[in-house]
This record gives sequence, C-alpha cells and structure tokens, in this order.
Amino acid sequence: MTEHQAGRMDGVDLDAVTSAVLTGSRLLVAIATRSPSSVEDRVTLPRFRMLVVLAGHGETKLVTMAEPLNVNPSTAMRMADRLAASNLIVRRTSPSNRRESLMCLTSAGRRLVDEATALRTPPRVVVDAQNLTFCDSTGLSVLTAALNTIEAAAGQPVIGGTHHRLARILKITGSDRRLRLHPTVESAVEHLTAIEK
Repeated sequence: MTEHQAGRMDGVDLDAVTSAVLTGSRLLVAIATRSPSSVEDRVTLPRFRMLVVLAGHGETKLVTMAEPLNVNPSTAMRMADRLAASNLIVRRTSPSNRRESLMCLTSAGRRLVDEATALRTPPRVVVDAQNLTFCDSTGLSVLTAALNTIEAAAGQPVIGGTHHRLARILKITGSDRRLRLHPTVESAVEHLTAIEK
C-alpha cells in the first residue's frame, strides 16, 4: 500500500487536514448564525465588520482598513462611502498627509456596534496549535476565514501552543497582527478569561 493510499501524502496526514477544515467550517457557520438580525436590517455584514474594526482601532486610515477586512482598498473605499452616507462613520483628510483619508465612527455608528454586541456574548476562540506539525496554504486560508468571521462577530481569536515555525508563518503572512499568540493553550485561555472579567 502506498503512502497516498494510506491517507498520507508527502508526510501530511490527509485525514487530519480534512478534519481541521471541517471543524473550521463548522465554527464559521456557528458564528455566522449568531449575527443579530437587527444589524442586517440596517447595514450589510461586511460593512458591520468595518464598523467593528473601527470600534476596536479608533480613527484609522482608509487604506489600512482593507487588510483586516480582507478586501481590496477600492472595496473598502466603497464600503466607507456607504457608511458615511448612512452617517455611521466620518471621513476627513489627514492633517499630516493630505492624500490620506482618516475615518472614525459617529455616535450613531458607535451605538449600532454597541447595540449589536450587547445582544450576544462575543465568541472567544482559542485555536489549539500544540500538536500542529504542518500548516500549508489551505490551513492558512481556513485560519484567515475563521479570523474574519470571529472579528466580524466582535470576537477575539487567540492561538495557544504556538511553536516557532507556526509563529514565523503567521508573522510572514501578517496574521500575527490580528491575533495574540500564546506559548500554551492554558495561557491563551487565561488571557481570554481575564478579558471577560
């Protein structure tokens, strides 16, 4: 029996990868179904994600909004235009660089985010990476999709059991700026528990 027939390919356990992708997909569906319908009546979920990111970061450059939302800068600009037209954000020219546009939430935008997040407990997710020995582009794609969904639900993802290779991959891809890395799962759980108090 070849390695491929035994459920392995190039040293990768295909069953483990498949299981991780399915678990990630179930997580995404579970979080998505918790989105409050009252927000969807007033603003689309991608635009709500922008409001949530602004709520967490404060005044932000328009060009830097595209990265955490995983959209093109032109898409982020159109989203900001619609949110500004709805009086949920304010855009202004940066005093330090007239070519840059800064944006922040209006009081109505802040109220919308506060109302939506008060309706439910935001998801607190610890990704257990203690036994992760391999992470390819598929795994990173699942992780990125999960991060986007968790952040859209105003949640906070953390990774516990991060070893040197995984931390390096997350740093190269920029994912380390979006989540906290912890050396153990226990320290990740303690971090989230401290936030809830």
